[in-house]
This record gives sequence, C-alpha cells and structure tokens, in this order.
Amino acid sequence: MVRAVVVGGSSGMGSAFARHAVRQGGEVIICSRSQEKLDKAADAIASAGGEGARERVRTKVLDNTNEEEVKKFFEELPPSSFDALVVTALGRAAHGSFLQLETSKAREVMEGKLWGPWYCAKYGAPKMAAGGAIVFVSGVLNRRPGLNCSPLGAANGAVEALTRSLALELGPQLRVNCLSPGFVDTERFDHMEAEKKTQMMDATAASLPLKCVGDPDVIGEALYFLATNKFTTGVVLDVDGGHQIRQYALPNDVYHSLRASGTLPAIFQLQP
Repeated sequence: MVRAVVVGGSSGMGSAFARHAVRQGGEVIICSRSQEKLDKAADAIASAGGEGARERVRTKVLDNTNEEEVKKFFEELPPSSFDALVVTALGRAAHGSFLQLETSKAREVMEGKLWGPWYCAKYGAPKMAAGGAIVFVSGVLNRRPGLNCSPLGAANGAVEALTRSLALELGPQLRVNCLSPGFVDTERFDHMEAEKKTQMMDATAASLPLKCVGDPDVIGEALYFLATNKFTTGVVLDVDGGHQIRQYALPNDVYHSLRASGTLPAIFQLQP
C-alpha cells in the first residue's frame, strides 16, 4: 500500500497513477490548480477503488510553480505522512521555431516542467517516510527531438538530469526515478477539433511498432512501479510504445493534409 502526493493528479497520467494506487488499497492527495477538476477526478478515482475508497482520496489546490505555495503545503503535512511523491503537472507546452519563439514562452515551459518538480522535491522530501520514492515525468523529445520543440526537449533533459542527481543525493533514504512517456492520449489534447485530433493520433500510432498511442492507465501502472519498487532508483524508464525505434514516414497525402491543417506532430516534420 502506498501513501502518495500526486501533483497533477486531477487529470491524465497523474490521475491514472492515483486510480492504480487506490485500487491497490493506497491513499492519495491529488493536487492541481482547479478545485472543480480535483473534485471530479477524486470521484472518478474513488469509483475505481470500490467501497470506502473516497475516504482515501483527498484534494489540494496547488500551483507547483509557486515556490512559497509549495513550501507551505508540505510544511503543513505531518512528518512521514506519505511515501511517494509523483509530479506529472504540466501546462500546455509552447511550440515554435527556436529563432522566433518568445523567450518568455520557453521560460514558462521550464517553470512547469523543471522548477515545479524541483520545488516539490525540495520541500516534499523532508516530509517523506524513509524508503519512499519521488517520481518525475520527462518525455521522449529529450532523446528523440522534433522540430519546433526545443523548450520541451530541453526541459525534459533537465528533469532527467535532476532525477539522477537527486537519486544520488537523497539515497538511501529516498529513491528518485523518472518516467519518459511517448505519445499518450490524455486530456491535454481536448482543446483540439475532434477530427484533427483523430488524424494526429492515427498518424502517430501508424509510425509506432505497437500501432497505437499510449493509454493513461498503462502509464499509471508504470508510475506505480517506479514509486514502489524498492531496488529501482536513478532510472529513466521509457514507456513509449517503441518511440525510440519508430519510423517517421507517412503517406504523402496524409503528410500534406496534416501539415496543411496545422496538426502534423513534430516528430514527422523531418520527413523527406
């Protein structure tokens, strides 16, 4: 049984981890910036855990890019009250040409992807039970970059470097790991038109060895492994459907259709 703080737990991969933890009898505090989203997520997480599970799901409105807010949140938690800290929170990541993208947009990506997890680890680690684990999330763009994705690629690399540094510095008291997911169908794409989203998902799936994009529940299981396996630390785990060995080529008509609609995934923009 795990007792976890999940920053980014109201949606996507964080919510999937929380569901898996609660199904296993664990307790979670899910955090995000919206109480409305938290309440909805808490009910869904509890429904997956069966009778009495709602009592094991708590919520907290938290902006993890606000250092003082993060510090206060963890200071108010009792010592050794949780043994897993999972940080998946990330707003929409800015994309664009390196030479033209506003620096402020790149800084926003670093705030959410690097400094948010940094604050959570800095103030959360002292309150964690011995033998616990911190789990970050990076992404495939660090080692398999795409055009117009330099902020996210750089931020992912920084998170992975932080993972290894903290695994060395916080061990043996705590373990620190990182999950690197591939393309996962989460709520972050809900702002797209349905047809364009379907085109993008289908095109990505066609290039992967498993011929499908990621499911949040599968990612939740991987996060749970990193949070609970007692002999795993300093690891960056790729759970990406074979993204590292994927083939980029698309049929010309599909390629040009996606490009014209503005929904061509960055990983295809190097196609000959």
